[in-house]
Amino acid sequence: KKEKKMGKGKSNDYKDVKRKEKAKTQLKRNIGYFDGVSFIIGTIIGAGIFVSPTGVLKHSLLNIGIALMIWIASGLVSLMGSLCYAELGTALPFSGGEYSHIKRGLGSLPAFMFIWTSTFTKPASNAARALLFAEYATQPFYGICPAPEVMKKCLALAVLWSLGILNGRSVKMAAWVQTVFTLLKMLALSVIAVGGIVLLVGGRKENLARFEDMFNSEIPNASQVAEAFFQGLYAYGGWWSLNYMAEEMKNPSRNIPLTVMTAVPAVIVFYLLVNISYLTVLTPKEIVSSVAVAVTWADRVIPSVAWIIPLSVAVSIFGALNSSMFTLGRLSYSGSQSGHLPILISMLNVHSCTPAPAMIFSTTIASIFVIPSDLITLTNYFGFSAWLMIGLTCASLIVLRYREPHLHRPYKVFLPVPFVMVAMCFFLVLAPIVWSPNLQYVYSFLFMLGSLIVYLPFIHFKLRFAFLDKITCHLQLLLEVCPADGKCDAEGKCD
Repeated sequence: KKEKKMGKGKSNDYKDVKRKEKAKTQLKRNIGYFDGVSFIIGTIIGAGIFVSPTGVLKHSLLNIGIALMIWIASGLVSLMGSLCYAELGTALPFSGGEYSHIKRGLGSLPAFMFIWTSTFTKPASNAARALLFAEYATQPFYGICPAPEVMKKCLALAVLWSLGILNGRSVKMAAWVQTVFTLLKMLALSVIAVGGIVLLVGGRKENLARFEDMFNSEIPNASQVAEAFFQGLYAYGGWWSLNYMAEEMKNPSRNIPLTVMTAVPAVIVFYLLVNISYLTVLTPKEIVSSVAVAVTWADRVIPSVAWIIPLSVAVSIFGALNSSMFTLGRLSYSGSQSGHLPILISMLNVHSCTPAPAMIFSTTIASIFVIPSDLITLTNYFGFSAWLMIGLTCASLIVLRYREPHLHRPYKVFLPVPFVMVAMCFFLVLAPIVWSPNLQYVYSFLFMLGSLIVYLPFIHFKLRFAFLDKITCHLQLLLEVCPADGKCDAEGKCD
């Protein structure tokens, strides 16, 4: 009726006004099932499976049967964890991953401790990936001579900011890049896997003999099996990444569990086939003594195009870095929405509805971490903190099952699974500290407890400084960002 009264010319203006009223500044659901699979696989598969899968075999005392069983067991543990996360992601489909779930299940302080630690460890991990990419991208041009450190660090910074800008401008473009690079790294893995199967089927007797007598070697003790297990779990790291983009998943109730059940088993199968391929071509001693197993394999099987493997390593690292930066931006965004980080970080670009300030924040911190030279050693001492937070997340699932039994859960994991994951995480946190005590672990714990110094005045007592509001206002105008209008529920409907 209003349109008839306003006339034909004014009718279009009226529709435009109504359309603008309905449009909200919030994260858009642009990530589908295939994009989710690409993100999980792309995050899990980094440089490890290409470069140095020697740890499992070394700690297994060159026992091929034990080593392959550990690869399978590590994959099954990762699958159990991802199924726990799938329940939380479908019931609480918000950005922030473990942070959002810990906050809902265990409270504000554990959640702040998580984001405090992650603000240090995750950008440092991204910086390490960027430096590793720069290493593989520049070394072929220098032959046996080492590439200049300054050039590697400049390239690492260029890659970090290129991906930071990409993820801050367009979710669709970031998802497209992730899909392309995931397909490329899967293609490289397929070359190794298929090549190994062909050689195994029509191979020599000595190659077949390695698998016929798989368990005849020395049996490792419990501590050595645990060390090998650590190596295997490290190679599967990243299975938790999907929950960071739950707020942007199309139909999260269906796609999150389906994506997890597709991606993680696919990685398990590929990892197993690639390791069998390595063992078909190389002896266990050759694998353990090799610095880059995939390169050694290529030199032996496809010497004329062996350069494909180092290139594949660089591609793999680039894809893993892209997905890691994507998830880190969502963590900062979610933490800011809850008041645990400055409010500016939770704002979205008015044109693309992407968390541009969060991406700038996380990329800046990662850029600072490019400067230290012993970065990888530094981040290794915080490795236990990742399993601590995974354990807290699975504990949150158990708490929510009993405290909020009527919470809508489109997918429910078998309840003993989170209990097993909590026990496993407890073991993985304490084992390295007990077996190889080091003063750096104390520093790591003190750093985590240092979050209380910030939490009490600024979060609990809500201490504020007026001049920060003025800075926020100016930056908001400069970056063309505004606060998000609302969050989306489990059915995909937005407030």
